[in-house]
Amino acid sequence: MKTFDDIIIRRLELAQSYLALLRAQPGRPIALFAPRRVGKTYFLDGDLTPAAEKAGLFPVYADLWLNRFAPLAAINHALEEALDDVSVPKTSAGKIANTPVKKVGLFSASLELGAEPARRELPATPELRLDALITRLATVSGKPVLLMLDEIQSLSQAPNGEAAIATVRSVLQKHKKKLYAVFTGSSQEALGAMMVAAGGPMYQFAQLLTFPSLGSDYLSLLAAHYRDVHPTKDLKMVDLEPVFEHLGHKPALMKDLVKSMSADGVTDVTSALQRFMADDRNVAAWQGLFEKLLPLEQTVVVLLAHGIAPMAKDTLDVLATMPGLKSTLAKVRSALNRMRKSGLLWKPPQGTFQLEDQLFADYIAAKYVSNFIVDRKLKLAVPSQVAKG
Repeated sequence: MKTFDDIIIRRLELAQSYLALLRAQPGRPIALFAPRRVGKTYFLDGDLTPAAEKAGLFPVYADLWLNRFAPLAAINHALEEALDDVSVPKTSAGKIANTPVKKVGLFSASLELGAEPARRELPATPELRLDALITRLATVSGKPVLLMLDEIQSLSQAPNGEAAIATVRSVLQKHKKKLYAVFTGSSQEALGAMMVAAGGPMYQFAQLLTFPSLGSDYLSLLAAHYRDVHPTKDLKMVDLEPVFEHLGHKPALMKDLVKSMSADGVTDVTSALQRFMADDRNVAAWQGLFEKLLPLEQTVVVLLAHGIAPMAKDTLDVLATMPGLKSTLAKVRSALNRMRKSGLLWKPPQGTFQLEDQLFADYIAAKYVSNFIVDRKLKLAVPSQVAKG
């Protein structure tokens, strides 16, 4: 029986457009930005990978969050796994056929054959290993390699990050006839700093593109399956679309919401969202996340949830007088950067910091609304218990 989890939306035209762009500019990768959980990784695996294979490329996916402190090791690990898949036969017959024969019997005699020439060991140094792996994989597969690097901004955030970025650029430039690359990033600020910072290793190297979010087509599939489950009920697109936008166009989150509606047999999306937010599991997760933060970080989170700029002069003047905080511009900036690096915050183009999870922001805004601290005409939505830490 088909379920909501079986719903698939393919974006093959988008994948083909990216491949055409890569072929039109050899040696120059494309960098796709979108916030977290909008479907970038799903697209790479479900759309770009099969399109690349059909186009005669050998796709390799590497998640740089697998080893944030050594992202080159994460890339090399993905390349080594791909090389194993090509070099090591998966069937018993294939293994026998590729096993070298050392001794051949002939009547009563035997002839010892020498071992086949072996390639030298891969270099141990991560930078040189990356270069050698690309060469070996392209040779063994007989195809150009499409290297898909997810969360590329991890390179800049790692120790010796600039050197790692320079290595990736050098390898891409050196092997531009047999290597294409697609980068993704969930931090517009970090991704932009990597690609457009004058004098940096990636300066104007990759083409920055905004990865498009899913739209009404996805909502139509959810509504259609809801109708299959509840033939006498309909979900109206006019109700679904604003909620999907409020959730940041995150397909998995929207699907979970519609699944909960289907379980209860309800069609009121707004009420369903309120019940979804009141779920004990969600509340426990959000409150646990909030309580792990430092007092100043908690205060900044509450400010952002209420749409108040934490680094505005009036805000800073009030924060500086709050007992237990004694915050300064430098301390607030550090708190913002810590939470951005952890994935709790993100910064849209030409915008200010926002909480990455809109439902978390809604929860914080709803819970911490009392005990306003008033200074001049400024109202800070910071509860006194948070301010005291």
